[in-house]
Amino acid sequence: MITRLNLILLGALVLCALAVVTSQHKARKLFVELQKQREIARQIEIEWGQLQLEQSTWAMHARIEKIATGQLMMRVPPASRVQMVMPDPAR
Repeated sequence: MITRLNLILLGALVLCALAVVTSQHKARKLFVELQKQREIARQIEIEWGQLQLEQSTWAMHARIEKIATGQLMMRVPPASRVQMVMPDPAR
């Protein structure tokens, strides 16, 4: 009777040990995946910062004015021809 109980307990012990090993393996795999995703997120944040800097460079007033006058042959109208349009207060 004791040997049968010992075999049952041994079986339960082996199953618990296998469950611990399996869960540790899954945890390590998930941790590695988490680290990869964090690295990807860091790279995306760097690229986002570079794109914001590039956008601010492309939208600089002096650059736009240079293109408008040089390539599009536009010019600033004299002050006498500028009209201010006020927004409708009802809207």
